[in-house]
Amino acid sequence: MARQLNAATPDLAAFRAAIGDVPASSDAATLKLKSRDFFWFSPILKPLLEGRQADLVVSPRDKADVTRVAAAAARNRVPLTVRGGGTGNYGQAVPLAGGVVLDLAGLDRTVRAVPGAGRFEAGATMLAIDRALRPRGWEMRFFPSTRRQATIGGFIAGGAAGAGSCTWGQIADPGAVIAVEVVTVEETPRILELSGRDVLKVVHAYGTNGIITEVAVPLAPCQPYAERIIAFPSLSDAARFGMAFTAAEGIAKKLVTILDGRIPPLIRKLKPIVPERSAAALVMVAEPQAPAMAEMAADFAGKVVWARDAEASEAAALADAGAPPLYEYAWNHTTLHALKSEPGMTYLQVRFPAGRELETIAAVEAAFGDEMLLHLEYQRRFGRVFVSSLPLLRFRSAERLAAVIDQIAALGGSVSNPHTYVLDGAGWKRTDAPQRAFKRLADPHSLLNPGKLADLAE
Repeated sequence: MARQLNAATPDLAAFRAAIGDVPASSDAATLKLKSRDFFWFSPILKPLLEGRQADLVVSPRDKADVTRVAAAAARNRVPLTVRGGGTGNYGQAVPLAGGVVLDLAGLDRTVRAVPGAGRFEAGATMLAIDRALRPRGWEMRFFPSTRRQATIGGFIAGGAAGAGSCTWGQIADPGAVIAVEVVTVEETPRILELSGRDVLKVVHAYGTNGIITEVAVPLAPCQPYAERIIAFPSLSDAARFGMAFTAAEGIAKKLVTILDGRIPPLIRKLKPIVPERSAAALVMVAEPQAPAMAEMAADFAGKVVWARDAEASEAAALADAGAPPLYEYAWNHTTLHALKSEPGMTYLQVRFPAGRELETIAAVEAAFGDEMLLHLEYQRRFGRVFVSSLPLLRFRSAERLAAVIDQIAALGGSVSNPHTYVLDGAGWKRTDAPQRAFKRLADPHSLLNPGKLADLAE
């Protein structure tokens, strides 16, 4: 927090006058709510970010409002933190320098949808997009477990992968994002269209270098995804199934999540379903191919212990009918549920080395005992299976956390540290694209989300 932020004194009164009738709020409850995300998953970030908040929340109704706000911010040197659904985990949406939170929830329209592609305003939630696409026979390729709340603009700016990544990879992969529209923060804002590799200038940049207003992405044909929970005698058995099932290109799938046998007892819904000491797989699979998946699971001593058909699964996700969708127990929702049972838990983000995934998983499992409970997420990228992990960690101290990260690296894993709010190149929180150069173009006064991009004078 010693990082120097923008030193200019913002003129909030002049800013508010300049935005005219654009909706704005300064009541205490709104400021607190809209200045937070899920940074409290981290015992390191919680004391650093708790209490940080904006001076004003502005809620544009359309793109004209956005450009008006951007111009007023530039002229009056007001820091601007763009907010989507506020479901990030690293403090991406927390304003470190006060100023204005720009809540884009009002920009939620479908711009256009054609076979195989759609363009949406940045504030549209991933769930609302899929509800609108379903009658057309199309769906988002992948989405975070926070699908209900997460916006597509926020996902592009602060996310990486999710349900569907077992087939379609991540947002930074070639072709995963077709185009992004960005409003610059200048006295006379420009509307820029980024396409092809240029989208990487703003992908996973925490909104530090432009206000994302529209996103175009490829779509996938709808599948009747059924849900299954499968129990395995050991984590090794479950992990091997995960590799084989994700590699099975002939079976359409949306989710492949593996949980250490010590995790289901921490999650209220899973505890009565998964036999004691059994590892579990959470799977979304095309319903006609569910029997083939079950046969593969049996090859690794797996047994289906819970099933929901495609119709009921779709109702749970799209119509909020019945128990929550299975993906709400995967990805970082696993961490959320575990924290409810054991508040001293936190998590890491680990990627296992190509060709040595299973042996490295076994080595990490053996090295940490009850201190770490492995949670694996399977992805398919660049023609092969990737295995990443969001392991649950019983937090002891910052020093022990650093030692754990070093030990995982020594065992062959790579860690992207979720206990920092700075894009600093740690793990795979890299800024390989010219994000700093684009910030100088799109945010010449360094007003956007100051303090989040390392080695940049704020």
